[in-house]
Amino acid sequence: MNKQRLLVSWIGGNDLNMPEGQMTGPIWATIQATKFDVIELIYNYSDDEIKPYVSLLSERVNCKVHARKANLSSPIDYEDIYIAAEQLLKDVVQSDSELSILLSPGTPAMQAIWVLLGKTRFPCTFYQASKEQGVQVINIPFTLSAKYVPAATKLNQSELNNLARLEAPIDTAFDDILTIESDFQVLKSQAQILAQQDVPVLIYGESGTGKEMFARAIHNASTRKDKPFIAVNCGAFPTELIDSILFGHKRGAFTGAISDKSGVFEQAHNGTLFLDEFGELDAVVQVRLLRVLQDGKFTRLGGSDEQSSNFRLITATNKNLINEVAQGRFREDLFYRVAIGVLQLPPLRMRQGDLDFLVDSLMQILAKEHSVLKGKNISYLAKKVIKEHKWPGNIRELKATLLRAALWSGSDCIDEAEIRQALFIMEGKKESLLDRDIHQGFDISHILAEVESYYIVKALEQHDGNKSKVAKLLGYNNHQTLSNRVKKLGI
Repeated sequence: MNKQRLLVSWIGGNDLNMPEGQMTGPIWATIQATKFDVIELIYNYSDDEIKPYVSLLSERVNCKVHARKANLSSPIDYEDIYIAAEQLLKDVVQSDSELSILLSPGTPAMQAIWVLLGKTRFPCTFYQASKEQGVQVINIPFTLSAKYVPAATKLNQSELNNLARLEAPIDTAFDDILTIESDFQVLKSQAQILAQQDVPVLIYGESGTGKEMFARAIHNASTRKDKPFIAVNCGAFPTELIDSILFGHKRGAFTGAISDKSGVFEQAHNGTLFLDEFGELDAVVQVRLLRVLQDGKFTRLGGSDEQSSNFRLITATNKNLINEVAQGRFREDLFYRVAIGVLQLPPLRMRQGDLDFLVDSLMQILAKEHSVLKGKNISYLAKKVIKEHKWPGNIRELKATLLRAALWSGSDCIDEAEIRQALFIMEGKKESLLDRDIHQGFDISHILAEVESYYIVKALEQHDGNKSKVAKLLGYNNHQTLSNRVKKLGI
């Protein structure tokens, strides 16, 4: 008797983001490459998004297609994912089943649970599908004993991530930094390496990209995690109080100094000092900082006794400090003292592969904080609006927009119109590509990439994803050249 060939998979954003009437994504690629008798899918999206996909898939294949919704509090909650995935496999795997599991769709947490279950209680063939390498059978080179599978409530997040990625686990201090993009995962790995090395760190990034979140994660993953984390906004220093803020003061040092007060360097002793908006420091303050950064010694304002502090310094800025040094606005010796470990956080508009995941994750997080979001989700068309927006305020703006849209939404599903209403369009701040401020500095390759991405996406949308036609219209040699640019630009 022939065994029933069964494919199990999460439905991911790359499966749903397909041109109208066309099938794309890892699930479709795998079905095209290998024949199955039954396809069992599990999802964490709204039914409105899933039903059209499942309906079209069922029409295109000669086998049974079933889909069930998973009740997850978050797409990265291991306990909920474990319970949902285990129950699915219990329900669908029969004695005559030849089980295959597709790892590609879903979050790293979902992939990790598949690996755990597939290597213990549900023997299977693992598949992986990507545009670059096609559909492949994946050999996971280790075995697990079922008796060592922990209870769902005991699952260790970093160890399960390790199962999915087969690489060094990220410290749990970085769990709140949400991403599924490989480039951003690399940033988290680099930050973890820096956390273990007691060196100064400089974090670049636009407002709202998560600079302070990275700084706190580095502190919490370091040997100083049980000591103070002192955060200071350098752009908010009143000129007359700079010395007091930085170094503290003695009683009577100036009018209003009614008692002794410690400065931020003293408060950060044995811990971490985070100086945000570091590029805003004027020349006078830069000079005052230099000595304490050199030897950790300072004197309180109005005092005579020299004190010392053993602190770890993390700085952050949205300015290109190299350009500031070149223009004479920032001290070169100070720059090289703080820029030992350097992290460059990309703006949200450059994280297109993360947007669906971030929206779903933020909705889950906000639902725990605000009852008005409980049970709400985002429609497919609303997510398209989100992807088209430039997000000048980055993650902070996205979070506020989702909350604002939920407050105004009258149903369980936030639609396209409600997202548009919740967006703030600041036309006055829009810069012409030909009118950028040279003094602020910018990477011209990013501007060229922005223009190229805009027209590629526009052309693909207008011509139903026909790459040959788009390549001809936009002057590329052939559709393969266009495909290479699409990959390079992260479209």
